[in-house]
Amino acid sequence: MNILIVTQYFFPETFIINDLVVEMEKQGHNVTVLTGKPNYPDGKIFSGYKASGVVREKYAEDVEIVRVPLRPRGAGGAKNLILNYLSFVLFGCLLGPWLLRKKKFDVSFVFVPSPITGAFPAMVLKGLTGTPIALWVLDLWPQSLVVTKFVKNPVLLKAVEAMVWFIYRCCDSVLVQSKSFIEPVKKIDSKCTPIYYPNSFKKMSIDPTLTLPLDAENALKKHFSVVFAGNIGKAQSVETIVAAAKLLQDLPDLKIVFVGSGSMLSWIQDKIKIDGLSNIQCLGRFDISYIPLIYAQSSALLLTLNADEILKYTLPWKTQSYMAAGKPIIGAIDGEGARTILEAECGLCGPAEDAQALADNIRRMYVMDPLELEAMGNRGKKYYEDNFEMTTQTTRLINILRTTK
Repeated sequence: MNILIVTQYFFPETFIINDLVVEMEKQGHNVTVLTGKPNYPDGKIFSGYKASGVVREKYAEDVEIVRVPLRPRGAGGAKNLILNYLSFVLFGCLLGPWLLRKKKFDVSFVFVPSPITGAFPAMVLKGLTGTPIALWVLDLWPQSLVVTKFVKNPVLLKAVEAMVWFIYRCCDSVLVQSKSFIEPVKKIDSKCTPIYYPNSFKKMSIDPTLTLPLDAENALKKHFSVVFAGNIGKAQSVETIVAAAKLLQDLPDLKIVFVGSGSMLSWIQDKIKIDGLSNIQCLGRFDISYIPLIYAQSSALLLTLNADEILKYTLPWKTQSYMAAGKPIIGAIDGEGARTILEAECGLCGPAEDAQALADNIRRMYVMDPLELEAMGNRGKKYYEDNFEMTTQTTRLINILRTTK
């Protein structure tokens, strides 16, 4: 198949679409990517690129990338984000069809973590060439705008809902990353038949040439280490983790380890000093190549989110990477995340934002027999292989794209 990927985000930004594209190529398909200039998550255009101008380059040898101008997201804030989103829509719609005029595609596959407006360039191309669209919904609109209070005006929210309805109607297939997304999508467009297609994960092997810094290795290997990896932001309910750590100071060998960075990292570091929390350690950011080694040296992996209604619908992407690592998972999470952990029988889970339940589950796992912990991890790995393994899931995606007309 000749497949066009339409996405605001692509390599060298770190998103699952990068690996999916490589896997599509491996399976014999010709892939072209229409995208913007890399600037996520720091908001600055990456070295070697500039915001203006069109760039054509290769990825993984055979994938052609066509980059349209893009205003970077900057330091965040509503104005910067809106201009960032609109710049991709504007230049993708105006320049995309012209830049791709010599190519004929069987389907456009739209990857939209957020916002859903990233589908408009594919819609314009469909209007001009008839190329069918498969839209992969990874964030619910307008629900996300309500929960984040990004938009409060009810009239504007109705307008956004109408826009989302129009986008769904223009697409020939609508894929959703969570089973919990199906009903909200159908509520907006009753004629839509969403297809469940979860995030997959390309399992990484441990690089034998890599070694961790001594402080990191000591934190992980010399303690019962519970690792939280990834974005340390407001949605991750890190306050719940810190509150649980306060309740667990009697466990001498416990260490809660944060790996990553984000807007709440400095708050955690301040709480460690103020409250004397010696059972928490922040290791900072690591290159992704180190993550398999960090997971392998951990005792358990930690998954938390806020108790927001919209987050109940979402399965955090790192759930798949945790399962692939074959380690038991401790969750303080509601909805789809809790359902998946409990269905896989790969860990212990309590309600989101419940520090006491989280502390109780860490305490339970702390005293478990190592063989029981290993069995939990193995069940998670099996669930990953059956439901989230990338090669299998890419084959399934191609079958969906073949029927998108």
